[in-house]
Amino acid sequence: MPSTTKIVPNLWFDGQGEDAARFYTSIFPNSKILEITRYPNVGQEIHGKPAGSVMTVLFTIEGQEYIALNGGPQFKFSPAFSLQVNVDTQEEIDALSAKLSEGGEVGPCGWVTDKFGFSWQVVPRVLEKWIHDPNPAKVEHVMAAMLKMKKLDISKLKQAYQA
Repeated sequence: MPSTTKIVPNLWFDGQGEDAARFYTSIFPNSKILEITRYPNVGQEIHGKPAGSVMTVLFTIEGQEYIALNGGPQFKFSPAFSLQVNVDTQEEIDALSAKLSEGGEVGPCGWVTDKFGFSWQVVPRVLEKWIHDPNPAKVEHVMAAMLKMKKLDISKLKQAYQA
């Protein structure tokens, strides 16, 4: 089954592509693995992978398609590319931060690095409104509060906004 979307993010893994796709699809509703392709016999002098091992995993998270590619150790993830997850409640922030950081770590300002080294941002939707407020003092208060946080706390951000 080829991809159905025009632009599909490809995530480069060193052999953990299927594990990562299964991990991500277990966390987010409306997510699933669509197809797994395997390395053929041909091209082993280039890709160096055993025939039959997982080459790519096409999967969706909330309707967005992604491909996990088992490309090898040449490239690593960096926070320069992350996925932002917009949520509505503190419960969602708490649950997603906990699940995504299992074996990884919670970073500053709502960032999470998962056990595969991939970066996520778990962000309350209301934050967008608050940091785009026309009142620069409100924006300053919210930013000052956020910069002190690891996992974002909606109630503390709201207090800062209302200060």
